Amino acid sequence: MLLHPQGVLLMKKSVLIAAALMLPIVHACETGPSQRVLTTGAAGAILGAGAGMMAGGDDRRNAAIGAAVGAVAGASVGVYMDRQEEKLRQQTAGTGIEIERQGDQIALTMPSGISFQQGSATIQPSFFQTLNQVAATLNEYPSTAVDIRGHASSEGARDFNQRLSQQRADAVRGYLVNQGVQSVRMSAIGMGIDYPVADNSTEAGRSQNRRVEIILTPVTQ
Repeated sequence: MLLHPQGVLLMKKSVLIAAALMLPIVHACETGPSQRVLTTGAAGAILGAGAGMMAGGDDRRNAAIGAAVGAVAGASVGVYMDRQEEKLRQQTAGTGIEIERQGDQIALTMPSGISFQQGSATIQPSFFQTLNQVAATLNEYPSTAVDIRGHASSEGARDFNQRLSQQRADAVRGYLVNQGVQSVRMSAIGMGIDYPVADNSTEAGRSQNRRVEIILTPVTQ
């Protein structure tokens, strides 16, 4: 992962701040067993937050994820994502969801035809079980950031499609939250019509462009 020089500076500052905060924690460990248990947890949260700041994407969110559930050690990232990918492929086989591995990221693509009625942001009940399985895997592998992106075809007004893509991304995020996936891990954004994967001049192409993507990125140390 390439880091901007400012990013390196911020990381160094984060490490220094974490180290400074840990000094009183170490001192407090001498005061007794009850304080020792409490301060050990606090130290873990600080180290987790520092690790999260080193991950790609939204630094604040990654810091929150790192503090809440911890980060994946660099040498273990590949294996961690391999296992998550394998589980997702098993659970979504035959559902219409496409899974693609991109380096250490996993991309799930859900065509709108199996997840939403045309022009609607209400998830179809027939898709609930599939999302339940996705949520179960996300809960099993909590050290990943989850970016949900809604996409639309060019059919209809641009503003309508922008709103619809955002509403669909929000609907998937809300459903996953209700299934126990921590909200701090997830972002939802509507991409509108600007990122087609097929030709919008045909119905088959427009159908492919109406989709929701879930991008999973490891939060690393």
